[in-house]
Amino acid sequence: MISNVIFVIILIATILLFYRNVRIIARNIKLGRDVEIKNNKAKRWKLMFKVAIGQSKMVTRPITGILHILIYVGFIIVNIEMLEIVIDGITGTHRLFAFFGPVYNILVSSFEFFAVGVVIACIIFLIRRNIIRVKRFWNEEMTLWPRSDANIILITEIFLMSALFTMNASDRILQLRGLEHFVNVGTFPLSGLLIPFFNGLPDNTMIFLERFGWWFHIVGVFAFLNYIPYSKHFHVFLSFPNVYYSKLRPKGEIAIMPSVIKEVKLMLNESAMEPVEEENAEELTFGAQKVKDLTWKNLMDAYSCTECGRCTSSCPANITGKRLSPRKVIMDTRDRLEIVGKNLDKKGKEYDDGKSLFDLITPEELWACTTCNACTEECPVNIDHLSIIIDMRRYLVMEQAVAPAQLNNMFTNIENNGAPWQFSREDRMLWAEDLNMVVK
Repeated sequence: MISNVIFVIILIATILLFYRNVRIIARNIKLGRDVEIKNNKAKRWKLMFKVAIGQSKMVTRPITGILHILIYVGFIIVNIEMLEIVIDGITGTHRLFAFFGPVYNILVSSFEFFAVGVVIACIIFLIRRNIIRVKRFWNEEMTLWPRSDANIILITEIFLMSALFTMNASDRILQLRGLEHFVNVGTFPLSGLLIPFFNGLPDNTMIFLERFGWWFHIVGVFAFLNYIPYSKHFHVFLSFPNVYYSKLRPKGEIAIMPSVIKEVKLMLNESAMEPVEEENAEELTFGAQKVKDLTWKNLMDAYSCTECGRCTSSCPANITGKRLSPRKVIMDTRDRLEIVGKNLDKKGKEYDDGKSLFDLITPEELWACTTCNACTEECPVNIDHLSIIIDMRRYLVMEQAVAPAQLNNMFTNIENNGAPWQFSREDRMLWAEDLNMVVK
């Protein structure tokens, strides 16, 4: 009875803490400017099933893709057993669904095979990150915390699966010994391999091991659940809506700024040209300086990043040694958004620390981008890195008048001559005079 009460208290605390953390993240995402994404629902659902659920982009790199799918599917299936564990914890029963008989045994046995798959995949990923040291996991932006975060996730999953095996093996031994509380549900094909190592232990020790495995697994899952909002692993929740709200237009199409549309409308309708009130002044900002200048979808992108580095490893600018790393742009956006969110909580929405995205992302990084869209094509959760880069460039050009000399020359020529070349409109066709060509 006491253990049931303790379990219910832990369960309620877990739910409340997770709800609080998710609300904070949702609030932070909503700080972005509004953008309507409601078109083509059928296409969006199809895309979500293909990319987010079907993991279609992961398998473009087969080895890591298959291993990730193994963890993805295995962790979902193994945690179906969580339903039984939670009900057992609340009611004080033991393997409540055992009345399904052979069907239950088949299900539990399949869970074990998936759990082993998860352990194997996690071990391989740990080796790739820490022993082989795959380059994309050791880029400049992958400081101690991002690397540690990935390791914490992988090691935690190994421990959670190991606890499951300990619980099942101990349970099986106690079933064979005929203890009344432990229902005989058949063999555990993989956990059963541990029986020779435990079989000589007394009943009390085995009961302790079974309970320890049970509590470690369930409390570990609860703790892991509340670690996720502080981790890049939050993509397990956000990847689905993030893919659903993907950009469906051609990747190279650059959206028109709402502030430009508003300016044009004011120019075309003089009666609408009223002074901009102070509270609406920010709406006429061109480009993005602060996280609030980005769209809520950009901010959802930032929280959806898996930090896998596929974008950066495919970026031609990064490959040729330039400062740009698309992953860093997304991670810096998320870091800045986190700081803004904390300032809101501690000092109120009127507080401004005087910093912006440019304190983390330099113009050198932004101008290195060739807008080739390799990053957006590679991203397994359809993050639009380019949208953030373009908006920050727009701010530099349209608000600060800061751009590389070559671009400034081009802008001047377009403004004066209507073309990027340094020829007047009258001289534009001189090149064709000696070619006996008729140019319409």
